[in-house]
Amino acid sequence: MASHAEEVAAGAVWTPCGYRSETAALRSVLLVRPPDSVGAVRRPGASLMVGPVDLPAMRAQCDALADRLRDDGVEVHLAAPEASPNVVFARDLFWMTPAGAVLARMASAQRAGEERHAALALAGAGFPILRTVSGTAVFEGADALWIDPSTVVVGTGFRTNAAGAAAVASAVAELGARVVTVPLEPGVQHLLGTVVFLGPSTAVVHRAACPPELAALLAAYGYRVIPLPPDEELLVRRGMNLLVLAPERVLMPAGCPGIRRTLERAGVAVDEIDVGAYLRAAGGIGCVTGVVRREH
Repeated sequence: MASHAEEVAAGAVWTPCGYRSETAALRSVLLVRPPDSVGAVRRPGASLMVGPVDLPAMRAQCDALADRLRDDGVEVHLAAPEASPNVVFARDLFWMTPAGAVLARMASAQRAGEERHAALALAGAGFPILRTVSGTAVFEGADALWIDPSTVVVGTGFRTNAAGAAAVASAVAELGARVVTVPLEPGVQHLLGTVVFLGPSTAVVHRAACPPELAALLAAYGYRVIPLPPDEELLVRRGMNLLVLAPERVLMPAGCPGIRRTLERAGVAVDEIDVGAYLRAAGGIGCVTGVVRREH
C-alpha cells in the first residue's frame, strides 16, 4: 500500500502540494481576498496595522498580484472569508510539506482563529492537513524555511515557541527531514523577516536582525549572504518582504530601488508590484502569499 506522501505526490487521492526548496519554481499559492473587516478598522495599532488601509486599493492590489502570478504560470487559490483583517497574510496561517499542510496556531489574540479559514481553503482545494498545532504550542508559517531538502530552519521567538518548532519537527521527521531552531532577535516577528533564500546557495539577510546562530548556519551550508542595512526601504517599504518565483528570480514591492540594485548586482532578476495598501497593514508580498507548491 502506498504511503500518504506517495498518495499526495501521485495526485489521484489528493491534490499535489508541498516543496523542499524555498527557491524552486513556484507552482501554486493561496491568497486571501481582503475582507470587509479591513475597511472597518478604527484603531490600526490595536489590529496590528501601522495605519488606516484603503480597502478598495488593497483588493485591487490583491487582484493584480493574482494576475501577475497567473501570468507566470502559478495556480492561484483565492479564498474570500469574512474574517478578521489580518487574515490577508496567508503565509502565517500554514506551512506546506510534500505530504500536506502544517496549520498554524497564531500567537496574537487579534489573529486567533484565522487558521480555520486557511484549513477550509486548503481542504476545499484537495490539499491534505498533515498537522494542526495545538496545546501550548504556537507556530506561524513564516517562521519555517527549508535551508536544504532535508533540513528546515525554524525561528523561535514571540510568534513560534519551542513546542511549535517541535510540532514542525514531528511533521517533517516522517519525510526524512529534521528541524534546526534559531532564536530570533528581540522584536523580530518572523524568520522570513530575517532571511530570504533567493537560490540554492544565495540568501539575503536583514543585517541588524540576523542572530549569530543563523549566520553560522548559513555559513555551514555554504550560502553566499547578501546583507541589507536596516534603512527605510527595508523597515518601512518592506523591500526584503518578497516572493521567490524561481531560483534567482523574485517579485518585490515597488519603491525600493536600493534593494533592487543590490539584488540585481548579485545576479538576481527582479520584478516589482505595488503593494502599498498591504504595507499600511504591516505586511508585504511574502506575508500575503501562502506558498502551496513548488517544483520538486
